[in-house]
Amino acid sequence: MTQLNIIFLGTGGSWPTVKRNVTSIALKRGSEVLLFDCGEGTQRQFQKSKLSHMQISKIFITHFHGDHFLGLPGLIQTMQLNDRDKPLHVYGPKGMKRLLQQLLSLGYFKPGYKIVAHEVVDGDVLDFDDYVVHVLRVKHGVTAVAYSLEEKIRPGKFDKPKALNLGIPEGPLFSRLQRGKTITLKDGRKINPDMVLGAPRKGRKIVISGDTKPCDKMIVFSKDADVLIHDATFDSSLEDVAGEYGHATAFQAAEIAKKADVDKLFLTHISPRYLDQRVLEDDARKVFKNSFVAKDFQEIEVKLKK
Repeated sequence: MTQLNIIFLGTGGSWPTVKRNVTSIALKRGSEVLLFDCGEGTQRQFQKSKLSHMQISKIFITHFHGDHFLGLPGLIQTMQLNDRDKPLHVYGPKGMKRLLQQLLSLGYFKPGYKIVAHEVVDGDVLDFDDYVVHVLRVKHGVTAVAYSLEEKIRPGKFDKPKALNLGIPEGPLFSRLQRGKTITLKDGRKINPDMVLGAPRKGRKIVISGDTKPCDKMIVFSKDADVLIHDATFDSSLEDVAGEYGHATAFQAAEIAKKADVDKLFLTHISPRYLDQRVLEDDARKVFKNSFVAKDFQEIEVKLKK
């Protein structure tokens, strides 16, 4: 089983405060780290966490407001100072290639490892070995996207008693069947995996909204997610202000979580005006009880469902 953890490196919006750095969320899946947004100071947040920035394989930027990408130059240069030699892939909306070129030309820095920019659009499905990342365009005044990481379907549970009753000897043949391979027994019988495996099981699903006003497409995009991480810059008393600046309230994020039937909602991109997070948490829990305001350095393990 591959362990999957969410680590909130920055949960604030607009500018850093004493309690919150600006936006950055890490997903650690096994030995791989995926970084979603990289606000200023993200590399220092890494140093204060249990994570290693050298394990980052991919960075996904939601949009090009400074509090979501200004940490890239420092992080990329620090990787080089620590002798990184593996490629780094950076994803973002149209303009990502040009922006990365500009960031890599700052000062006297010359990258010593491969850095590859990828531009994504609404509806893209980025296919990796064990998971896919879906892309949704959201509503924020500038081009902005949400991301959904979804693990691929897992084989069903292995029925050991049934396998033994079929005359399959315990050992390497068990492993082959669990990997979805057909085997042939000494008596010539062919055993297919579906003869000893239960129904296929869904993997985990993590959705990160980026900055956005409420939009119905997020409901479908987030359907049945294990975790939805959603913009909740303001509480519902400031709904007009939130809409004007292209953000959601905690109450509106909770409405999306409830309609999408997600397991847990984490509220992020918190305005510097909020010194007491309970205002936002209470606002969201009027609609969806499994709502939580994310804190910097908070770590959440997302377990596989049985």
